[in-house]
Amino acid sequence: MPKPRIAPQHLRPHPFRQLLGYARPFSRLFAGVIVLVIIYNLTQVIQPYLVKVAIDRYLLVNTPALAPLIQIGAAYLAMTLVGLLANLYQTRVIASAGQQIVRQIRIDLFSHIESLSMDYFETHDTGRLITNVASDTTRISQFFTQFLLSVIRDGVTIILVMGAMLFLNWKLGLLSALVIPLIVVISAIFRPRLHKIYDITRSRQSRLIGFIAENLSGMRITQIFHQEAKQLEALTQLNLPYQMANVNEFRWDVFFNRTLDLLGNLAVAFMAWAGGLAVFHHAIKIGVLYAFISYIQQFFEPINSLTQNWNTLQSSMISFERVSQVLTTPSTLEDPVAPVPLEQSGDIHRIRGQIDFDRVSFGYDPEHLILQNITMHVAPGQFIGIAGETGAGKSTLISLLARFYDVSSGAIRIDGIDIRTLRQEDLHRLVGVVQQDVTIYSGTIADNVRLFHNDVGRQQIVWACKITGADSFIRQFREGYDTWLTPHGSNLSAGQRQLLAFARIILLNPKILVLDEATANLDALTEATVQKGLMEVARERTTVVIAHRLSTLRHADRIYLLDHGRIVEQGTHQELLALNGFYYAMLQKSVIMPGAGPERRDAVN
Repeated sequence: MPKPRIAPQHLRPHPFRQLLGYARPFSRLFAGVIVLVIIYNLTQVIQPYLVKVAIDRYLLVNTPALAPLIQIGAAYLAMTLVGLLANLYQTRVIASAGQQIVRQIRIDLFSHIESLSMDYFETHDTGRLITNVASDTTRISQFFTQFLLSVIRDGVTIILVMGAMLFLNWKLGLLSALVIPLIVVISAIFRPRLHKIYDITRSRQSRLIGFIAENLSGMRITQIFHQEAKQLEALTQLNLPYQMANVNEFRWDVFFNRTLDLLGNLAVAFMAWAGGLAVFHHAIKIGVLYAFISYIQQFFEPINSLTQNWNTLQSSMISFERVSQVLTTPSTLEDPVAPVPLEQSGDIHRIRGQIDFDRVSFGYDPEHLILQNITMHVAPGQFIGIAGETGAGKSTLISLLARFYDVSSGAIRIDGIDIRTLRQEDLHRLVGVVQQDVTIYSGTIADNVRLFHNDVGRQQIVWACKITGADSFIRQFREGYDTWLTPHGSNLSAGQRQLLAFARIILLNPKILVLDEATANLDALTEATVQKGLMEVARERTTVVIAHRLSTLRHADRIYLLDHGRIVEQGTHQELLALNGFYYAMLQKSVIMPGAGPERRDAVN
């Protein structure tokens, strides 16, 4: 199967640039945060200077003065309150902006995933996509609420504190700045290793989440075949590498942070020693030494904060790279640049439903074709059947008609219009597909029949359910159409879920109705009820049916029999019986199957 196209690396914007692009609409909020950060940091820088003034001017003098000390204390308290308010508000603003940005990223990501073609989901792990939407976007939010705030706040702190130290004593201030190149070197050494470790951890987490999601959805099969112990063992095999990756990540985080902590403590000790010598030689006063030591601590606190948030940056970048890979993956099926304007002209209501397969070939792998040179003509309003053994290519044929994939060669036309020239939205309004596996969402029965079309009224829902025979079992529920369905419709039988799928498609009112093994989960009595309703609905539309039960196709206007991707027989039920070929052989197999019902035995007549 061909892999979905991904934009070349040199054409894709850098993830960090993309991330900042999401932040651009909130530039005013971030500007406000910077102002609040400057106010907060100024209050922190002024406080040691006020103490320095109190010590040198009003305490260590021959005649200490009390009134100025009270004024300095009041100023110190005011600075503390102003700093507290600025700090609280800056945190609130950055958190709000960060959550709004991540909300938009999550919306864009989910919207883009919905636009991708079917081959993407067949080649990518569902667990990874769940991790992208849920876990990765949460880690991205930490970039704004933790790392970005740290960069702004701590960056401003370093600049202001360095300026204050240079103002107090430029020599000691320059000595303090010598530690910055060492921090840069250490970070450059650790960065590649940490990046790789974070990537490994997220990948193993994706596989674990995918396994859990898959097993929760298939829990019934697990219990039927008593595979709980084996599945637990498989989970353990996935969980252990994830655990080891987390431990390794923690180990390297601690190693990196403690290395910088050690460097910072050594630098503080060195600067305290150098300042002490300056006081001893009367180069500076004791108040200056106090302020300088306070500034040194303030200088290394943001450095430590930045280094401790380094793992947040790495984790956020890894997460956004993963999200960016999805966002920059184009769909292999795109709407044409100049589509046939059915919606604008109103022609969508005049489509008659003629279908033509013109020498169609297709293969997921170009070297191994599943369908070869398929040519079919279906007149408007015809009811045709497609039969064949498992793997003959029946469902693939329908997937091409609905344009889940594009043909490898040839063309498929509806009323003479190549489906590749239609918008997918218009095509899916023309072609309605009911498959054997029915998706049920959490919600009421009415919501599941309406399926997001809020303009569909209750009367229309009831009408559709009566036609398909679903109304009879719905009314047996105490809440009727307002009965709440659990995820995957586990409180319905397979047949009941199928009946709801029929009601959905009837409300969609497509010109072409496709049933892909849609009656496989129905018993003979229910199938007969549905067939009666569908035959009535199908009178004014073209109907294509794939069925293992060949009795379902006996009244078809024409039946096509596929074998290894080729049409080997075609004709009416009676014509195919007269050929005494593939179709007849399939019917004979169904008759001799154990438990074959009367409908199978009657099919050969």
